[in-house]
Amino acid sequence: MNAHILYVEDDESLSFVTRDNLEMKGYRITHCSNGRQALETLRQSSFDLCILDVMLPEMDGFEIAREIRRLDQHTPIIFLTAKSLKEDRIHGLKLGADDYITKPFSIEELILKIEVFLRRSMGATVAAPTVYRIGSYEFHPENLTLKHEQDTRRLTQRESDLLLMLAQQRGRVVKRSDILEKLWGQDDYFLGRSLDVFISRLRRYLALDPNIRIETVHGVGFQLDG
Repeated sequence: MNAHILYVEDDESLSFVTRDNLEMKGYRITHCSNGRQALETLRQSSFDLCILDVMLPEMDGFEIAREIRRLDQHTPIIFLTAKSLKEDRIHGLKLGADDYITKPFSIEELILKIEVFLRRSMGATVAAPTVYRIGSYEFHPENLTLKHEQDTRRLTQRESDLLLMLAQQRGRVVKRSDILEKLWGQDDYFLGRSLDVFISRLRRYLALDPNIRIETVHGVGFQLDG
């Protein structure tokens, strides 16, 4: 079945062109032009991926992302943001978004990001073993879950992919450039800022075990120990 994408954008011309191109690629697109309409749609349907503009009438993209993450921790979220608003990108990532794309953008770039996330959400990047023990945690990449005693956290696809890379190379430095190339598709300064946000998020998730550390090796990359 074709992937079902929620696309929230209030610019009529942009949304028409984008929707038309995505449908030509075979995706099922549900388009909403404001935040409240998007929330109602989210509560009635399930989606394989969400594309959210930041600036929307009635309710902005950040509020929609919060609600998506309250209902579902693993559906990929891509934010559309104005080129000058770097703070929007970081804020969106902290809310649980997986990536962003700056306006104006090419349809080819958007489709590439969509294809990458959909492949990952179908488990294409998950490798054996099924369960990784990280200190007192159990990490299940195929289920996107991180367990500590009675607590189970659902990860986003990108959080899971990043933790998997670190877990597979535990005790060794994983280069920033390798992470960015594999998970983000390119090594770029602003994408590096995004990576730092995700590393901070994983450190917070693993904080219940003081023996676990994700060390920053400055100028090189990151190392998971514990």
